[in-house]
Amino acid sequence: MTDIVTVTPGPSPFILSMPHPGTGLPGEVRTALNETGRSMPDTDWHMRQLYGFTERFRPTIVEAGLSRYVIDVNRDPSGVSLYPGQATTELVPTTRFDGEPIWTAPPDAAEIERRRQAYFQPYHEALAAEITRVKALHGWCLLWDCHSIKSVIPRLFPGTLPSLNLGTNSGASCAAPIEAAAVAAMAGQPFSQIVNGRFKGGWITRHYGKPGEHVHAIQMEIALCAYLTDEAPPWTFDEAKAAKLQAALSSIIAAALDAAASFEKAQA
Repeated sequence: MTDIVTVTPGPSPFILSMPHPGTGLPGEVRTALNETGRSMPDTDWHMRQLYGFTERFRPTIVEAGLSRYVIDVNRDPSGVSLYPGQATTELVPTTRFDGEPIWTAPPDAAEIERRRQAYFQPYHEALAAEITRVKALHGWCLLWDCHSIKSVIPRLFPGTLPSLNLGTNSGASCAAPIEAAAVAAMAGQPFSQIVNGRFKGGWITRHYGKPGEHVHAIQMEIALCAYLTDEAPPWTFDEAKAAKLQAALSSIIAAALDAAASFEKAQA
């Protein structure tokens, strides 16, 4: 079976969380999925390749190996919706983003709990351990939660999603100067953008982002059209598109890290 989580430790205060690039399916899950589910169209494609430029920041990377259809490690483990009143997917999704069913045999409550313990918990144990390690080294960390999604999904949002969707749980998951620096850097980029719009940050951003405890979390949701040839199979990475996006992301991350370092120094 594909590894549940892969950790690449780095020496800097920067952590990349990648909860949805995985395509691994344990045998019992693959058997229960229908053909649509086994195609895993809601994967965050090519995250590791897209964020390859972050080597300059010497990050720690925590990456999920299993598909979000096994269990979504960016959802509240209690099952509470992150966006009450809006369409979203569950801890174990019952449909793909557009509402099409993905299971021939949907998991029951006991199976969901089994997956929570077997697959959800290891990802968060690894991420929490890296946050603790990085804080021990530097006294603080910046957690950047990496995501991507189709730009047009009528069930989830109207119209076309901006290319860059920065979320801080409406300012609660990181210190205000860090958000301000990231937003200012993003404003100078040649991409459509929004701050705390449809995607304000999932459970990872909300759960771990605790500025008072020196953990600053930012989610970046990227429209797939910003770096793929087409938002459809075979989900081809477009080097030319990606280069422009990577330059923009690099500037935003650098600004956020500089602001975080200044903020934390002032707090010391």
